[in-house]
Amino acid sequence: MTPAAGGRSHITTHILDTGTGRPASGVKATLESPTDSGWQEIGQGMTDSDGRINNLGPAEVGEGRYRITFETGAYFGAKGTETFFPAVTLDFVVADTSAHYHVPLLLSPFAYSTYRGS
Repeated sequence: MTPAAGGRSHITTHILDTGTGRPASGVKATLESPTDSGWQEIGQGMTDSDGRINNLGPAEVGEGRYRITFETGAYFGAKGTETFFPAVTLDFVVADTSAHYHVPLLLSPFAYSTYRGS
């Protein structure tokens, strides 16, 4: 897997803090793929001022299962906001390697939601 140096990776994300209605900047996210012995990190990044990570992982990934873990506890802690979720992990499947996969997170201190973006 070739890293997406400076460009857009095959899998991207963004976070909207629905409690404030603003992008969640400064949130660390880790992209992983499964191996025979557990999960292996294949990329990581930090959300920018628009809440986006466009270079989260490799430029191309194969078919299969992946997950993104967002360090939401650190984000809310830095704001002095209590949260129920110290981390949010989204587990998903890449079925079409020719398609781009955008995995957004809609986040508040006590709830979250996601969807397959474009």
